[in-house]
Amino acid sequence: MPNAPGPFGRLRRLLLGAPRDFADRAIFHKLALVPLLAWIGLGSDALSSCAYGPEEAFKFLKGNEYLALPLAAATALTVCLLAAAYSALVESFPFGGGYGVATRMLGRHAGLVAGSALILDYVFTIAISLAAAAAAFLSLLPPEMAHLRMPLTLAGIALLTVLNLRGVREPIYALAPVFAIFLVVHALLIGAGIITQVPHAVETARHVGAGFVGGWESLGAIGMLTLFIGAFVIGGGTYTGIEAVSNGLPLLREPRVANAKRTLLYIAVSLATVAAGLIVCYLLWDIHPVEGRTMNASLATAVFGPWPGGTALVWAAMLSAAALLVAAAQAGFVGGPRVVANMAVDGWMPRKYCALSERLTTGNAVLVMAYGAALAIFVTGGEIESLVIIYAISVFLTFFLSMLGMLRYWVRVKRGERKRRRRIVLFATASLVCGVVLAHACITHLHDGALLAAGAIAAVAVGGILINNHYRGVTMGLLRLYRQLEDIPVATTVDPGPVPANQPIAAILVSGYNGIGVHTVLNAMRAFPGHFKGVMFISVGVIDSGSFKGEDAVDELRRKVEGDLARYVQLARSQGLPADSRMAMGTDVVDEAEKLCLAVATEHPRATFFAGKVVFRRETWYHRWLHNDAALALLRRLQLAGRVVVVLPARIS
Repeated sequence: MPNAPGPFGRLRRLLLGAPRDFADRAIFHKLALVPLLAWIGLGSDALSSCAYGPEEAFKFLKGNEYLALPLAAATALTVCLLAAAYSALVESFPFGGGYGVATRMLGRHAGLVAGSALILDYVFTIAISLAAAAAAFLSLLPPEMAHLRMPLTLAGIALLTVLNLRGVREPIYALAPVFAIFLVVHALLIGAGIITQVPHAVETARHVGAGFVGGWESLGAIGMLTLFIGAFVIGGGTYTGIEAVSNGLPLLREPRVANAKRTLLYIAVSLATVAAGLIVCYLLWDIHPVEGRTMNASLATAVFGPWPGGTALVWAAMLSAAALLVAAAQAGFVGGPRVVANMAVDGWMPRKYCALSERLTTGNAVLVMAYGAALAIFVTGGEIESLVIIYAISVFLTFFLSMLGMLRYWVRVKRGERKRRRRIVLFATASLVCGVVLAHACITHLHDGALLAAGAIAAVAVGGILINNHYRGVTMGLLRLYRQLEDIPVATTVDPGPVPANQPIAAILVSGYNGIGVHTVLNAMRAFPGHFKGVMFISVGVIDSGSFKGEDAVDELRRKVEGDLARYVQLARSQGLPADSRMAMGTDVVDEAEKLCLAVATEHPRATFFAGKVVFRRETWYHRWLHNDAALALLRRLQLAGRVVVVLPARIS
């Protein structure tokens, strides 16, 4: 029977919930999201940016409000363009997302840059959304409470961290009512705002036409285009939720691709309608910035003010917007850990970041996002103006690399495909739009955040290169030392019988059939010649974000572990020793290995346990950070249980 959890364990279970059973084949169905929930969990990022994106873009026009109509049209068209592009992307790269596409089609280092930008994107999604939510909430309170913005933002980060450590569906269910209220109130706001201004449409059109004439005379075509693109760039954070769908595809219920495309359709329609509708309403109602008040609040007051219960509708609009910004931060906690985990699988991040917790969440990566968001808040003081340019650059860099990768895919790979010409036009257009916006943001905001964004992305990428070089060096060193051991011929012999229960046996922990495992087996026999009368091989199939893709993937992992153990058993029997194996599946290799070892010790009281460990001649702090010391952790646990454990080194220079 497993030991009862202590006080800390009971508190942890209260906060995070009981461990999930990955052997339950229905668990994937329970964790997966239908399109409606995915729209809430992943699309809140994009939709909530309507609380500040359209406003910042409109304010950038500075007296040239006649450009609001083309700005609204460009915003809606860009949303639809990117949604169509990512809908086509998930067909070809179901589990790739922007990082996977860039890695496969543009090279490993382009993928690293895309992944680094994505991580920064999600970190700033959390930071900006929670900072804006705190500011929106405090704007309804007396001014002397403004100093609470930083504590409220950090408290929001802590709350969402706990919710996401529990599992993805819990926070989405909690935020669903907020999402619905936001949509209903803003649909009413935009609909009423446009319909009630229909009688003044002719006058508005005359003012817009006169503005175009005046702008052409004063600014010229180039000046008007530059102003228009600048306003469009400032609203660049509006489009982030579209990328989140491709990164969060493993969270969707089967059929995943069809559900992802439906989710993208929901996001495109809602985002294009709200963002473009707000810009049009600013123009129709002649809304201008007011100190201490958002333009959305001014618009809601103007539209709802004369209505019975209008004040309640204004509050509902503002509070739902603030709450939806919290939901947007949740999207960062959903998508960001997926990117970190995928990069960890590829060796750009520490391997432990792809490990799943007992709640089947990428818990370590969730904490990375939380720490990053908290650092961003501390560094910038939570000022949205200091974050929005960095945010936009990271967003469009990811878009640009993803679209460029898909363009190359359809130009070079999919020759002869029926949809090839349409796909090339789609991705070429998306690449051009994203490239122009990215270049404009970098040039015009070089000292307003572009350099900081480039430095942050470069820091993550350089760190990834250093980590990857270390892992590659360790792997190559192990291959050079032990590769020849994998090719040891295994003779077919008569089964020497079962492993004796009351005789000394070697219980050897192995991870896959490889040179290190064979090295551990041979060294155990060499260290105790003739002592052991049998061998028991123990292995754990570790379920991490690389293997947690569905019930079929877990079954495939189980078959691989069983096959590797069968090869070890055959190797021992070829040496004339009785051999058998034991295996388990789980998210924590040390916990599962401890259970297996104690069970083997019960059956074979005279068992000596062996484990291999990579050791370095000069071990430093980063070796301990990058390598999980599973063997030493297991050694301590088994020694406390009174068992004999021998750790055999695999030395690396």
